[in-house]
Amino acid sequence: MLVLLISFASLIVLAAIGILVWANVGVMQAESGPLAKVRTNPAVSIHETPDSFILSPADGASGTGLVFIPGAKVSADAYLYKLSGVVVKSGLTVVVTKPILNLAFFDQRPLTTFTNAAPDVDTWFVGGHSLGGVRACQYAAEPDVSGLILLGSYCANDLAEVDTRALSLSGSADLLSTPDKIMDAAHLLPTATTFFPIEGANHARFGDYGVQAGDGVASLDSSIVRDVITAEVDSFIRTG
Repeated sequence: MLVLLISFASLIVLAAIGILVWANVGVMQAESGPLAKVRTNPAVSIHETPDSFILSPADGASGTGLVFIPGAKVSADAYLYKLSGVVVKSGLTVVVTKPILNLAFFDQRPLTTFTNAAPDVDTWFVGGHSLGGVRACQYAAEPDVSGLILLGSYCANDLAEVDTRALSLSGSADLLSTPDKIMDAAHLLPTATTFFPIEGANHARFGDYGVQAGDGVASLDSSIVRDVITAEVDSFIRTG
């Protein structure tokens, strides 16, 4: 019996080590060019904590915030440039989380872990890219959340009866969260959901981390995708 227990414990330890190695190898890092642009933008303030990156407008925030969750094995700072446009345009405070083990489904920390980082914000939206969007859907069911923003993502939990609203941005060239997959899961989203397909965008265009395996080829410039994200998120937040 003792030998069996030791063998079982050894298997658990080996499995845990395997997960740790897998989760930390091959993490897609932020591209240097877009990251430098946001870090040198005088209109945007960036504060890093152990849990997140916090983007806020340098000339004063609006009191509205977005907790944004990265896709699987994508570095959190790979989303700073894409999301900085709405920070400047809308005065939005954006908290980009650093998921545990770089995987959103391992991260079961409460939403307050991230909202507490911006105590001056009183209206919160949640959002995410890819697997991060799936986790954001779970947060969206909480009563204090004003809405859900999905970038190349869809829900696994049912929000159809939840009194909230959602914005779903997709890419026509996305071969991971394909347009068909997004529409197949559309019935899980709130009745008040706006769908906005971006012609020529692929999965990786929602961040700035280079080419992603299995993805389609984008024909739309990254800066234009940023402009679309900025305009659509700004419109969504303002029409609430």
